Parts: sequence; C-alpha cells; structure tokens
Amino acid sequence: MIRTFIINKYLATELIKVIINMSLIFFCLGVLMNVFEEINFFKDIDVGLYIPIALSLLYVPSLFYNMFPFIILLSGLWFFLKIKKTDEATVINVFGMSNFSIILIPSILSIILGIFFITSINPITSLLVKKYETIKGSYERDKDYLAAITINGIWIKEKNLEINNIIRSSSLEGNKLINVTIYEFDQNNNFTRRIEAESANISSTKWALKNVRIISNDGKILSENLKNYSHISMYDVIKINSLYSNLDTISFWSIANEIKLLEERGYSTREMESKLQRSYAFPFFLLSMILLSSVFTLGVRFKENNWTYVFIAIVASVLIYFFNDFSAVLGKTGKLPMEIAVWMPIAIIFIFSAVGIIHANQK
Repeated sequence: MIRTFIINKYLATELIKVIINMSLIFFCLGVLMNVFEEINFFKDIDVGLYIPIALSLLYVPSLFYNMFPFIILLSGLWFFLKIKKTDEATVINVFGMSNFSIILIPSILSIILGIFFITSINPITSLLVKKYETIKGSYERDKDYLAAITINGIWIKEKNLEINNIIRSSSLEGNKLINVTIYEFDQNNNFTRRIEAESANISSTKWALKNVRIISNDGKILSENLKNYSHISMYDVIKINSLYSNLDTISFWSIANEIKLLEERGYSTREMESKLQRSYAFPFFLLSMILLSSVFTLGVRFKENNWTYVFIAIVASVLIYFFNDFSAVLGKTGKLPMEIAVWMPIAIIFIFSAVGIIHANQK
C-alpha cells in the first residue's frame, strides 16, 4: 500500500511538472504572438509598448484556457514517453502495477484540473477578456454602431452623417422587434424626436414599422396611427442575432442567467447552450486527451524516434480540433441535438482510447 502510494505520488508530481512546463511554453508563445498583433493594431496610434503588452496579458489567458485540452494532450505524450524511454514504466510493472494503474493517476488529475479550470479559471479569464475589449474598444476609431441585450431590453446605437439614433425594443420575435422606440438626435447630440412602433420587421436593413407614432422633442404628437413606416438601419435580424459573438466574456457561473435572458428577449440560445455543454464536458475532454496520449505511447511500440510522437501529436490535435468544431457547427445549426454535438467527439475518443488501453494493459 505504501509502495503504491509513493509511486502514485511520483507519477502525479511528474505529470504536474510536465503540464506546468508545457503551459509556460504555450503562454509565452501566445503572449509573444499576440503582442505583434496588438502592435499592428496600434501602428497608427502613439501608445508605446505598454498597451500592446498589457492587452496581450489580458487576452492570452483566455486563449490559453481554450487551448488547454491540447496542452494536456502534448503533456500526456511527453509524460508517458518519458517514463517509457527511461524504463520507469517497466520498473512500475515489475512492482505489480499494470499499465492501467499508470494511466489512472494522470486520468484523475486531468478531471480535477478540468473542474478547477471551469469553476475558478474560466470566471477570471472572462473578466480579463471583458477588460481587454473595454480597453481596446476605447481606441477603436469606428464606434458608431453598438448593440446590446440587457435586462431592460434590446438597445441599439446608430450614427450616420445626418442623425444619431438610439433604439430600444422589449424583445425579438422571429424577424420582428416588439415595442420599438427610436430616439433621434442631431449631429450635436440634441434630441429631436421620438418614434414609437408596435413592431418592426428587421428581416433586412430597411425596417418596416407598424402602428407608428412620432413625437417631437417637446412632447407634441406629430403623427400617429401610421400603419406603415420605414427606417433604414445598419442592423438586420442576422446581425442582431450575432450580438453574443464573443462567448469568452461569459463566465461559467453566468451562462444559465444569460440563457434565461436571451430566451426572455426572444433570441436563439443555441450558441450559449453549446458553451454550457462544452463547460460540462471540459473535464472529460481533458480526460480523453490523457487517455489518447497514453494509447499513442504505452500502447504503441515505435523505435527510439521522438519525431514520430511529435508527428502523432500534431496530426491528432488537428484532427480533434476540426472534428470537434465540425460537430459543434452541426449542433448550432440544428442538424444535431446540442448535447450529442458536444459530447459525440469525446465519446468517440473514449471508445478509441478504451480499445488502445486494453491492448496496452495486456503488454
């Protein structure tokens, strides 16, 4: 029992060291690459190096979080390859522990890391991304258009050469905004008039308003009971439905509330449901990466050529990434139920790994 505990502690310690080293490599590479991207963004703005570096440090943790499953895959390959090349795996087998026992501790550790990342790291990275977008957004030269969903309804800001508009709606039903109010301002931001409508068909950028009433800036009714009225906007239903394009700003603990808010406003929740399912699946995704890495090392006998394992890692990462992304698209477009779309790639990896582990355990 004591001997098994010591071996398991050693395996856990060595894997943690490998994960930390691999994480530092990826984090530094991510910061370096993103700094150049931010410098390119600020090339016409005199901000020095501080802002690009600061923005990179805010953004890269989110990128690191999204890449962590593949970091685990590479770390697993490195770890299992190390104990295999140094004959530590053979020594452990001599002490009566099977290959399955060697895989067990890294598997448990991957699940613990997955739960920790989802419940603790994800809320931090979402806050950092929000800060990143706020700071970078303040340097955007074109901030004339803005849309947001809040507990008070749907808000849209528009600006053109003649007037500025602030639009509010209570909800979205299909292609229609319900209970629409358009506040018009001149170029000096002086309020000019208010347009109220029962609904607005936004299937195109030329909105068709129904049952319209126009009120001046001093509260006088200029027109009312207008059955048809047109409003040219920068937004249509497609753009409105893509307001939550950056889901990295949504914390795991906020997803349920965001889904409820979107449902109340009449928006599609498939993107948010996909994020929720991915969050639930994250620990098991890490587990599947560990199992896959064990199959590629303990379950396969190559000659002493590390490049073989590097090639395997690259090919596996690319295939998993595209398969996972393709499956997610099927879920978001309604071709597959969201749960199946998210969990299917993980289930397939588990099945493949199970066969490989059984083979490796017999060696």
